[in-house]
Amino acid sequence: MAGIARMQTVVVDCPDPEALARFYAAVLGWEVVRIDEDGEWAAISDPDGGATPLSFQRVADYRPPRWPDAEHPQQFHIDLRVDDVDKAEAEVLALGATRHEHQPAGLYGGFRVYLDPAGHPFCLCFGDDD
Repeated sequence: MAGIARMQTVVVDCPDPEALARFYAAVLGWEVVRIDEDGEWAAISDPDGGATPLSFQRVADYRPPRWPDAEHPQQFHIDLRVDDVDKAEAEVLALGATRHEHQPAGLYGGFRVYLDPAGHPFCLCFGDDD
């Protein structure tokens, strides 16, 4: 069935688009393909063209989510599949992520929750289940 539209990008609110774009480009092995001169927008893309690009836009008075607090919900999160979670953890921490204090267990296989430099949750997923 044909849809009405095609996905162009996923846009993430943040205080510093260039910094967050560089963080996710390093995590994913993607390329930074756009940084606006005014610092309001940045984008990264899969060099193989196999995934939807990610874009980042500056939001004045940005307030990060406080997951799992429902009063300040996560807004969105990204799940990233890894082969070696311990190695991947060391690498994302070195890039500026922090490991979240709340680590739910046993839901859909294995995963660990982190916060990117702007405070958005993301998961490193491992094991057999999605």
